[in-house]
Amino acid sequence: MFSKNYEVEASHIDFQGVVDGLYYPFYMEWTRHAFMKEALGIDIEAEFAQGKIYMVLEYSLRFRKSLKKDDRLEVTCQLEKNEKRNRVNFVQEIKVDGVTYAEATFVATCLFNGRPSMPEAVMNALAL
Repeated sequence: MFSKNYEVEASHIDFQGVVDGLYYPFYMEWTRHAFMKEALGIDIEAEFAQGKIYMVLEYSLRFRKSLKKDDRLEVTCQLEKNEKRNRVNFVQEIKVDGVTYAEATFVATCLFNGRPSMPEAVMNALAL
């Protein structure tokens, strides 16, 4: 499973001394983008220059524990087939010391010439 490690950024801590819930999806986004580039070979910035727009259509996020200052987190990412053929699910978790703090599923697609499609690299990864 693909993962990236981060330290909680001090600017993400709210008045209660925990990470504001707004920032959990950011850590997941950073990992999703790294997954696409490092594991799938998809550079979404280069693809955008060619008219391909990668986008999240919806997501569900479940908080289990609060991240705190100085936490070192592991954010995972894996692909899962979506029931619609032109969509894919990115299943992700934020963990600290192996304990799940948050889990989410991001539903995404790629628009090319205004039409949803799935890149070959994504389809190949789903077939594994």
